[in-house]
Amino acid sequence: MAAKSTKGKKSTQRKLAAILCADVVGYSRLMGADEEATIETLTAYRKVFTSKIRKYRGRVVDAKGDALLAEFAAVVDAVNGAVEIQKELAEKNNDLPDDRRMDFRIGINLGDVVVKDGVIYGDGVNVAARLESLAESGGICVSRSAYDQVKNKLKLEYEYLGEQQVKNIAEPVRAYRVLLDSRPKAGPPAGQPDSKAPAEEKSSGDVLPAILEGKPPPLPDKPSIAVLAFENMSGDAEQEYFSDGIAEDIITDLSKISGLF
Repeated sequence: MAAKSTKGKKSTQRKLAAILCADVVGYSRLMGADEEATIETLTAYRKVFTSKIRKYRGRVVDAKGDALLAEFAAVVDAVNGAVEIQKELAEKNNDLPDDRRMDFRIGINLGDVVVKDGVIYGDGVNVAARLESLAESGGICVSRSAYDQVKNKLKLEYEYLGEQQVKNIAEPVRAYRVLLDSRPKAGPPAGQPDSKAPAEEKSSGDVLPAILEGKPPPLPDKPSIAVLAFENMSGDAEQEYFSDGIAEDIITDLSKISGLF
């Protein structure tokens, strides 16, 4: 019996990888204000990403629009690369007007991925993308699995953000912010439960007594706006980041309005 030919078939494999996801904060606003200048800046900043990713033995997997996906063999390399990227971009932004600055958010996760035709898929990638959305403008957010790999290896400080319930991920994700200014903030002691997010732990002096007395907590003295997630109506899960990006852009722009809570 003749053996079946495997020529032309694409291989699929699983592996553990450090995944880095990044995208531009307020990209829609920047494009609306000046398309040519935004594209020029994005092109220049992508070169920084590519250079640092290669320096730390990583690989750019995809770069569409304002988003970038990369993988590394080690979390230490991914975090080192991300820190250098954010610091260099911050310096470049100093030469731009405030309204033309281009900041990136970066999320890093250590997780299982499926590799096919050079592209990576799976929850490991999805978690990295959600962590990116939790990061500050110009900041880095890492998962617990990634944090455990770097906490004693790099001269960095981290802020614990608690368990985050993120879109399309069944289990809560424990997240940590990398403190690029090296100012440590309190996190849960080693070996202690850390299921509550900081927002749940930090009650104001007015709110806690009100709750204990059975009264509703006081309302803020400024108007507030809630931005709900946009639903992806395309049926294509790969397009989720478009709907997430729109919501993030709106939140970013609203945060600049001083009259809102």
